[in-house]
Amino acid sequence: MTDHIRNFCIIAHVDHGKSTLADRLLQLTGTISERDMSAQILDTMDLEREKGVTIKASAVRMYYTANDANKYEINLIDTPGHVDFGYEVSRALKACEGAVLVVDATQGIEAQTLANLYQALEADLTIIPVINKIDLPSARPDEVAEDISSLIGTPADEVIRISAKDGLNVEQVLEAIVQRVPPPRDADSVPLRALIFDSHYDSYKGVIAYIRVIEGSLKSTDVLRMFATKVDMRPVEIGIFAPGMKPVQALGSGEVGYIATGFKTVHECRVGDTITRAAEPASEPLPGYRTPKPMVFAGIYPVEADDYTDLRESLDKLQLNDASLTFAPETSQALGFGFRAGFLGLFHMEIIQERIEREYLLDVLFTAPSVEYEVATLTGEVVTVDSPAELPDPGTIAEIREPWMNIEIITPTDYYGPIMDLVTKRRGIFKQQEYPAPHRVQLDFEIPLSEIIIDFFDLLKSRTKGYASLDYQFLEYRADTLQKLEILVNGDPVDALAAIVHEKDAYHKGQRLITKLKELIPRQLYDVAIQAASGGRIISRANVKATRKDVLAKCYGGDISRKKKLLEKQKRGKKRLKMVGNVEIPQDAFMAVLKLDEE
Repeated sequence: MTDHIRNFCIIAHVDHGKSTLADRLLQLTGTISERDMSAQILDTMDLEREKGVTIKASAVRMYYTANDANKYEINLIDTPGHVDFGYEVSRALKACEGAVLVVDATQGIEAQTLANLYQALEADLTIIPVINKIDLPSARPDEVAEDISSLIGTPADEVIRISAKDGLNVEQVLEAIVQRVPPPRDADSVPLRALIFDSHYDSYKGVIAYIRVIEGSLKSTDVLRMFATKVDMRPVEIGIFAPGMKPVQALGSGEVGYIATGFKTVHECRVGDTITRAAEPASEPLPGYRTPKPMVFAGIYPVEADDYTDLRESLDKLQLNDASLTFAPETSQALGFGFRAGFLGLFHMEIIQERIEREYLLDVLFTAPSVEYEVATLTGEVVTVDSPAELPDPGTIAEIREPWMNIEIITPTDYYGPIMDLVTKRRGIFKQQEYPAPHRVQLDFEIPLSEIIIDFFDLLKSRTKGYASLDYQFLEYRADTLQKLEILVNGDPVDALAAIVHEKDAYHKGQRLITKLKELIPRQLYDVAIQAASGGRIISRANVKATRKDVLAKCYGGDISRKKKLLEKQKRGKKRLKMVGNVEIPQDAFMAVLKLDEE
């Protein structure tokens, strides 16, 4: 019977106290003994604890005896906290019947609070609003309760007010889950359909799929089938999270648990896929499955060329746990051998970079991130290009399309002007505005992804003193007048410094980059010309002056022809050097592309 099962997740903006609330619930239900308790118990990575963001979803089963004296099995599914992982959040929501919406009493409603709330409402979840951090001196619980009330219609006095850190009123949250969240449907008699809402790799048991049994039931002896990949397997073990992995013999409808598949890569067991029984398969999978699509691409190169094989191994290992990371080998004249990797977003890229450096102790260089463009050629074929170096010959291109995003910015009304200025400078198009609360405005824009992936978020935060919050979703590909900006050093194009830019920005970006490179490229024994080329012509040029050796030092007095002879000899030597010389480009130059100061 499923009457005593409750499945819920916690949704919140980054740093509103989601993981702390999960800790308190685990303590209250006695799932974790005081001795084993540590802060953010469900966040297993060091990075998650440092950045205060849940990166991997996790699940845990708790048992709670409610005020009505019944014992309930409560499954908490923890969702990732960053906008880059929106698809994983949507899968975790599909595995629940209820969601606890946590709002910080000092910050109020923010962009991701809204984005996650809309997803939860779309999934028909029962929303339990909770205001956290009421113990802080700057808390405004009454004001925030009114905002939540006007947003979702719950009366302000019914919004639960807690302090997850001190454990104040947390028991009310458990009671609300038991009373308000509906139990899952009892459907043991129909063919099995189980949703994979996350997975991780275990070196002994293979890929561990985190599942929610929607319909039917499964036993550890069943042969199971994946809908998307059509792969059959017999589980190594099945079990529940308590919060460690605990094997069980069977899982019924409505239950949350795991299946150790024995697969060697996450690609065979994708998040969002449906598992059914091979002997009596369900007629169709659960809706909503899609393969995660990388949005941001960057080159990863080892600083020491000898580390290339170690870098490949570390990327292979990271990919075992993270199916959304894609990579392929690439070579660059300037940087040697490396990989072109695809990420869900800039935060995802930062996480991967830190994990490579920390967990595998490698020194790596990331090139400037770029996005995936669609290039329509004159022959009618459409190719996708994620690196400026792959752009076909300009003569064969009919049009270049770039990805556009819908972005929502929530900010105090005082910063309306600076945000409008920032977004319109970045080719953004204003769509509409709403006022979710007094003194707060929600601004909706359309903007090219290439304009927001580098420093947009930092500039947004600095212009609004840290108050604005941002959420974004992919909109569509749109054609525009885009062209390749190439940097030539000594006449040779440097592929790692190339970029695809808008026609009207090419001149300014080229000039700024040349000015920057002039300071960074070390002086040689001959003049080095640095040029920016775009649209088939040179648009900017600077010379790095030669370091001059004084060959006349030994000539004191004597005939002028002796001096001329020595200078001519030096001139010929410099000319020969210039033909065979190789200009070493320092790493700072590649970082300069990222840090072109806005003027």
